[in-house]
Amino acid sequence: MERTGAAESREKNEGLDPFERFVELSTKVISRAPFFAVVVIIVVIWAASYPLWKSTTKWELAIHTFGAVLSLLLLVLLENAGRRNTEAMQEKLNVIAEALAALMDSRAADDPRLREAAEDLREAVGLEERH
Repeated sequence: MERTGAAESREKNEGLDPFERFVELSTKVISRAPFFAVVVIIVVIWAASYPLWKSTTKWELAIHTFGAVLSLLLLVLLENAGRRNTEAMQEKLNVIAEALAALMDSRAADDPRLREAAEDLREAVGLEERH
């Protein structure tokens, strides 16, 4: 069975490269309540700083710029984490399907319909027989 990039990456260098370790840590941090609280505090500080700015345009630009940069960075990190999670889940499903097809093949001597079902399963998920 062909291994995905995520599976091969986990096998090398203790499973994750530096960027993937960074993404893993980042997703753990940003998916928790303290990160949300920090962002809310930043927005409250920004709102309270209104009298300190000479121009309301610059005051608005400051939060819009911060929000846009933060959103872009989070989007990239979360998309990477989501892609890796999807690849890992697909790999697990392939292993389960392969094991089920092998079990069905071992019992198929008595039931030709079971052999057909195992072949259909392999075909449906793209598994090939190993030699």
